[in-house]
Amino acid sequence: MTETLAALFLAHVLADFVLQTSAMATNKRQPLTMAKHAAIVLATMAVALGSVSPWLLALAAAHAFIDTVKTLSGRRGLWPFLADQAAHAATLMALALWQPDLWSQGLWSTYSALSPVMALTAGLIAATRAGGFAIGLLMAPWVDATPKGLTNGGRVIGNLERALIFLLILSGQTQNIGFLIAAKSVLRFGVVADDRAASEYVIIGTLASVAWAIAAALATTILLNQLPPLGIPDLLP
Repeated sequence: MTETLAALFLAHVLADFVLQTSAMATNKRQPLTMAKHAAIVLATMAVALGSVSPWLLALAAAHAFIDTVKTLSGRRGLWPFLADQAAHAATLMALALWQPDLWSQGLWSTYSALSPVMALTAGLIAATRAGGFAIGLLMAPWVDATPKGLTNGGRVIGNLERALIFLLILSGQTQNIGFLIAAKSVLRFGVVADDRAASEYVIIGTLASVAWAIAAALATTILLNQLPPLGIPDLLP
């Protein structure tokens, strides 16, 4: 069951946060655009599982239904985003529980290391790309306080920050997270120290970004504990 869930999870984050363009995300009221997104969801699941099970068509339809409900509601912001992703996660879990043998019936089932690699990849995408969308929605009400800098510089910094925290936790180097945050604080807070709004913006964004990365890493760790080991040596002395 866990192998099936790992493959479905990877397919979901690829379809929603890597392969879905901005134009697709903003034009889902158009039936053709929604159909294209559902087709991408179906294709990523089929590739991830190495299977063309009819259950995947049902899951793709459920994905499109959830997106349609969110789109028609007209609600935007962090909480609608989290509710949408929670609904998708529930459908992934439901199918993995209902049809746990989807992975074993697929083409890749003989490759025991593939499932944990999928889980790691999905977790990293969730930590970085999905985290970027979530933090952006959280900070949207205070966008006027954004410190001036390079175009998309803050987005790149956030992605790198969450990726490093994710990898540090997965490699058992959690003690180095403090050094990472301290280094960012020295570099960023000195620039905005005299601007209270900008300082608070940076603090809120940093704490939210770190919390998201930690949550993604913990969820990935739980999933990995149920999968065959990758055989990566412990980096701790």
